[in-house]
Amino acid sequence: MVTHRFAVLLALGLPFTALTPQPWYALAAVTAAAVLLALLDVAMAGPLTGLRLRRDGDRTVWLGAGARVILTVANTGPRTVRLHLRDSWVPSAGAGPLFHTATLREGTEHSVTTTLTPTRHGDRPAVRVTLRSAGPLGLAYRQRGRAWNEHHTPPWTLRVLPRFPSRRVLPEKLARLRVVDGTVVTRGRGHGTEFDALREYVIGDDVRSIDWRASARASDVVVRTWRPERDRRVFCVLDTGRTSAVLIGDAPRLDASIDAALLLSVLATRADDRVDLLALDATVRTRIEGHGNRKLSRLIDGMASLHPQLAETDFTLLGQEMLRRDRKRALLVIFTALDTAPMIAGLLPLLPRLTARHKVIVAAVRDPLVSRLAELPADPGPADVHRAAAAQRVLTERDRVRDVLAHSGATVVDADADTFAGQVADVYLLLKASGRL
Repeated sequence: MVTHRFAVLLALGLPFTALTPQPWYALAAVTAAAVLLALLDVAMAGPLTGLRLRRDGDRTVWLGAGARVILTVANTGPRTVRLHLRDSWVPSAGAGPLFHTATLREGTEHSVTTTLTPTRHGDRPAVRVTLRSAGPLGLAYRQRGRAWNEHHTPPWTLRVLPRFPSRRVLPEKLARLRVVDGTVVTRGRGHGTEFDALREYVIGDDVRSIDWRASARASDVVVRTWRPERDRRVFCVLDTGRTSAVLIGDAPRLDASIDAALLLSVLATRADDRVDLLALDATVRTRIEGHGNRKLSRLIDGMASLHPQLAETDFTLLGQEMLRRDRKRALLVIFTALDTAPMIAGLLPLLPRLTARHKVIVAAVRDPLVSRLAELPADPGPADVHRAAAAQRVLTERDRVRDVLAHSGATVVDADADTFAGQVADVYLLLKASGRL
């Protein structure tokens, strides 16, 4: 294949053809000379078959942060290769720069760095590395077909973890958890429902904690100390159906649910509770059971692959899943939307069976746009009145659904996106401190 230099060479030879008595023969001679030089240039270009590619760099990154992937090209052939390459990624990977040049002598290698700024969470794979070997004159180059380039492209996938904006409140929530757990020095001992140990009574202790039998045996006043419940089950359910695709600000509702589930999972793991994850719509998308920090990384990876689906959520799958598991009591946190139709047809008929055995939290992100539409401007027109009436009806139905859920025994968290994750964590900490998990 030829480059722009070949066209420039032909353009430079055209004026000379006009000075000859037979310009057509001169044009043919100039064209033949240019083609001959281009063929010679291609023959002198280094072969692509001696190139070996490998990658190194970041495998995972949080959404909103940047990653770097290094592509190294080694020349194992006998000749110098004047290389032009394009490192192509999927558009949502935000890769750049894509084009690189290098001169590789025999036995040498060259590394180029691609910076990735992903715009969506999930897996972002490298597509293809296209290689060109230019001749020394720059008139033409060697390039293999698409299939050859794809075969020689080293595979690489960047796992983009979901955005975690509630990370900023994590230190505060962990501090509250330590207070609940009794590990803060100012508290001295924990408050909970599980017996921890006996110790000598000191002034200021609650007299209701005195163990009179143990005091009689020890001939001294001793008190019982308690600790919060441990090794409890926290079951996060993410609704990935069509209602999760509604934009809250500039992100889908599912992103806010994932953020809250991440914060809750970190807290529960630090509290030595077991965290399980279930994501469903018309089918089960993700099912992760685990305990400990290693399983926490699995939970985060599992959430990274979740995206809203344009399907109605089948909450009967949740009922089947809970029946499949053991009958031990759990904290069931359902991240969904308080829309009337999906609730009436899906979750509400199932809720009495769930609340009879488990502690249930229904967590939903409030759409601020609906609240703004419900407010009339200073000088409203007919369209403003209709919009406000429709928005007010949505808010009224939402309040009714919230009341029905609370009457069925569920705790409802209905908050704006910026405080949603924190409020879900607060409910967990409250239940943890009061021993109601």
